[in-house]
Amino acid sequence: MVTNPISNAEPKMRARDVSVYYGTKKAIDAVSIDIPTEYVTAFIGPSGCGKSTFLRTLNRMNDTIASARVEGRIELDGEDIYESGMDVVQLRARVGMVFQKPNPFPKSIYENVAYGPRIHGFAEGKADLDAVVERSLRRAGLWEEVKDRLEDSGTALSGGQQQRLCIARAIAVEPEVILMDEPCSALDPIATAKIEELIDELRGRYAIVIVTHSMQQAARVSQRTAFFHLGHMVEYGETSQIFTTPRETRTQDYITGRYG
Repeated sequence: MVTNPISNAEPKMRARDVSVYYGTKKAIDAVSIDIPTEYVTAFIGPSGCGKSTFLRTLNRMNDTIASARVEGRIELDGEDIYESGMDVVQLRARVGMVFQKPNPFPKSIYENVAYGPRIHGFAEGKADLDAVVERSLRRAGLWEEVKDRLEDSGTALSGGQQQRLCIARAIAVEPEVILMDEPCSALDPIATAKIEELIDELRGRYAIVIVTHSMQQAARVSQRTAFFHLGHMVEYGETSQIFTTPRETRTQDYITGRYG
């Protein structure tokens, strides 16, 4: 079992001996990891290694798959997120998610961001909502580009803008953790650079976990990296150490391109 907290601060999320099954197939085997707020944590590994499956356990997205079963313990601020009394809607407001393909609602830019705060009761009235929308779009680096077209459809934006809109939508409900599942894989290099800059700006304000198939991206945006292979978390450490002096042969082989 690989477990290496590498942080003096109390972790925002803590996973212990987490296994995931789809029917009888074991997709994740006994993963233990601490997720801190002060760093961006990257999950890397070849396709099908389990990194996205594990990411989805952190806000119970696997609940939507009938055959999925999760064993082990995952805590948010010390509270087991899989306990029977957990409000999953509230959990997903606290642990937001940005998907691989930008998925804005078929609504206006304004309504995309306002939707969450409105249903969760985070805004008292129109002025409050306006402030939340502006603040979220500013944090997502999108305000200057869209402030004069807030009533336009979110789906009319470019791919990179749509992804930043989805990030604005996630942060509008004041989450504590943001999960990003290959958020740049559908984007061009310029849009990717903007998302990476944004991740850097958001670091420390939220605990951020990013799944990426790009080792270069992991090296650029994260301070901690976990390497997954065949459902196991093989190694977890400081990003610079994982990429320069990995402890495990499998990590070394992946980093140097022997498989992937």
